[in-house]
Amino acid sequence: MNRDRFNLAPNQSIREAFVEASSFLTDCGVLEPQRNAQLLLEHVLGLMGTAYYMALPEPFPAAKAAAWVDAVTRKAAGEPAQYIIGEQEFYGLLFNVTSAVLIPRPETELLVEAIQQQAARIWPGSTAVPAGAPAPLGAQHSAVAEQQLVAADIGTGSGAIAVTLAVQAPRWHVHASDISPAALRVAERNAARLAAAVTFHEGDLLAPFAGMRLDIVVSNPPYIPAADIAGLQREVRDFEPRMALDGGADGLLPYRIMMEQLTLLAAPPRLIGFELGMGQAGDVAQLLREAGHWNEIVIVPDFAGIERHVLGVRI
Repeated sequence: MNRDRFNLAPNQSIREAFVEASSFLTDCGVLEPQRNAQLLLEHVLGLMGTAYYMALPEPFPAAKAAAWVDAVTRKAAGEPAQYIIGEQEFYGLLFNVTSAVLIPRPETELLVEAIQQQAARIWPGSTAVPAGAPAPLGAQHSAVAEQQLVAADIGTGSGAIAVTLAVQAPRWHVHASDISPAALRVAERNAARLAAAVTFHEGDLLAPFAGMRLDIVVSNPPYIPAADIAGLQREVRDFEPRMALDGGADGLLPYRIMMEQLTLLAAPPRLIGFELGMGQAGDVAQLLREAGHWNEIVIVPDFAGIERHVLGVRI
């Protein structure tokens, strides 16, 4: 078998093509080869769910053969299936992804949820209210009634956090920044296709918001220690943008910079939330405490119980 390029045997059924691709991906060291083969096959055939399973006994369509060979070959070389497909689901929304942006992860959905929960504590009635709807009972004297909340997603990448917040809390004025023009173009497309009102800014972390009032700051910044990047799985190391991975010598540089950049804002945000790497929760929590702007520090675990999110809250 040629380990460099996948070859589709002639006169195969769709099921046989799936089995052949799964075996090829296994031999090439791809993690979860059957899952990846199915994702790519569904994409190439344009079939999902029941329609996909019903089609398995049918002959593999000749018109799809070249796209199938290309997709499996790319996956065998380590390219993430999400880049090959061009999409990734996040918080029930479908986002376009390219090699210019990190692929949104399920654990980041927990950061979005935590931001909404804490915002509801600070500003009752602030979330999930359709644009133009009256303020909820009891919220007439809250900040929501007096002024629109302003939130900023720092290092937005695909725009997953910013767009999701704009969809979930349409009364918020959501901004997003990224230092990468290519990433911003992806985020802008996602905001447009999902009809999310997000204002985008090019620049380094909080710098584009100098002089602005931000009520909420949220960020999933680069947090991998530079020396650890070489040891990451190849799908991440060789294909996802290094700029979005490299957090400096100890992985904490972006958090330190953002703490310093808070002086650029009109006032410190009442709510700030970060995603971070394993083992970094204590250090990032301490950075928030030392900044002195929040009277509560909240640590949120991921699905495996690992502390992956830290929030600063000022009630």
